[in-house]
Amino acid sequence: MEAETHASPHERLSPSLKNTLLVINCMVLSIGHCGGPLVTRLYFIHGGKRVWLSSCLLTAGWPFILVIFLATFWFRRATLSDYTAKLFNIRPRLFLASAVIGILTGVDDYIYAYGVARLPVSTVALIIASQLVFTAGFAYLLVKQKFSSYSVNAVVLLTIGSGVLALHTSSDRPDGESKREYVLGFVMTLGAAALYGFILPLIEFTYQKAKQVIDYQLVMEIQMVMCLFATLFCIVGMLINNDFKAIPREARNFELGETKYYVVLVCSGLIWQFFYLGAVGVIFCSSSLLSGIIIAVLLPVTEVLAVIIYREKFQAEKGVALILSLWGFVSYFYGEIKHNRRIEKSRRAEMDLP
Repeated sequence: MEAETHASPHERLSPSLKNTLLVINCMVLSIGHCGGPLVTRLYFIHGGKRVWLSSCLLTAGWPFILVIFLATFWFRRATLSDYTAKLFNIRPRLFLASAVIGILTGVDDYIYAYGVARLPVSTVALIIASQLVFTAGFAYLLVKQKFSSYSVNAVVLLTIGSGVLALHTSSDRPDGESKREYVLGFVMTLGAAALYGFILPLIEFTYQKAKQVIDYQLVMEIQMVMCLFATLFCIVGMLINNDFKAIPREARNFELGETKYYVVLVCSGLIWQFFYLGAVGVIFCSSSLLSGIIIAVLLPVTEVLAVIIYREKFQAEKGVALILSLWGFVSYFYGEIKHNRRIEKSRRAEMDLP
């Protein structure tokens, strides 16, 4: 299944290198996915109120990738004497596609930040689990992803889990927040899950249709362009909303102190960059569906961290949704294991033929 989706990039990677890159990107994705929502929520619960600022921080860490490029470029020129090396290899066609995806990411950042501002992290994490459903659907439409009965079962269970969570929203509403604001936050978070479920297969589709060699450096370039345009989109929103004028005043009134306010902003930008870099890296090494699966698998970790750190409530419906989600994850991976064993068995049978 992976070979059909990314034949060209994978043919240039040895199995060991491919697996190493996949493990590294999974670790990077895990740090960003678990830490990002917690830091974003920390901003809001201690006095932060700027949704556009918060959404901008989700991709504002893109200069971190630029620093890596500059260091690598200098190393190749100074140490390896590779004077033919270019700082950037992305071509206009791919740059334009990455820019469009970046703007969509900026829209997704805003509606996600809006949801996090009004919902507990544990609730946000469970709603985001539905992203796998959208990722699977769009992967089927865009990149012709094949499904087994196990992956379909996983999608169904995750859908039911999100539905159970939506049945009793009022018991989880933060103090001082109206039911209307809570429901709107729920809807916006679900919308963010749907949109990012579309973005992941769209990135994979872009890899397939790019008329140039896709290597890992180019993957990082694509990620940087995406985050740059997502950040620019959010900066326009900040300008319209007068966020830049409000930042110094908000910093002075921040419950943890002015210095820690800026520390939270910087940490948010860096940690979320880990998420996006890991997500596109996993797509490069495998598929958009696997990237969505890993994001969903990290749900229990985010759940537990939110309950421990922020002492959030964990009602019965969250427990039911969590069990259904875990059941779906197990179903998917069991199906993948059986699928891989079947392929391996077929290959061995072909090798034994005279």
